[in-house]
Amino acid sequence: MTSTQTTGTPLNRAHLGTVAVLAWAGEHSDDGHDSAFLLGYALGDGSGTEDEGKAAVRALLAEAKLPVGGAIVNGALSSVPVTLMVDGSNAVLTLPSINVTCPVPPQWAAAAEKRGQVHLMFTTRTWPASRPGQPVTEELLTEFVGDEETIRDAAHCRLPVARLR
Repeated sequence: MTSTQTTGTPLNRAHLGTVAVLAWAGEHSDDGHDSAFLLGYALGDGSGTEDEGKAAVRALLAEAKLPVGGAIVNGALSSVPVTLMVDGSNAVLTLPSINVTCPVPPQWAAAAEKRGQVHLMFTTRTWPASRPGQPVTEELLTEFVGDEETIRDAAHCRLPVARLR
């Protein structure tokens, strides 16, 4: 898969709008143990057009050295300026221009602790149906995350988990 990321476009925060992160866990390995996943996305509520909003997300990901449409980046072995801190029942994702906090379910926290890493998928596709603090059904999550456009227009990164002690 080749990277479709463009670089050099400055981040327009007004076009970015609200950025959210959603955590879930599920079996995604040969060993039968759960893996922890984070989905980063914009609600599409920024100023400007949908294309300008997607360009703003691409610029955010470019700042974070996360290629859209490219291979999975190993955050532990690369110089990506992206971190994940778990503090009790919350995860804090930090990229160069933003910090986003989301609540995490116990199953997610256990999977993140066991594996020591989380798979981040940060898509340029907007998802206005999933607002922070509101529950998302498994069907809605599966429909969005499993959609070819969502996957293709996303950056993927395995992030090491840091914990506040």
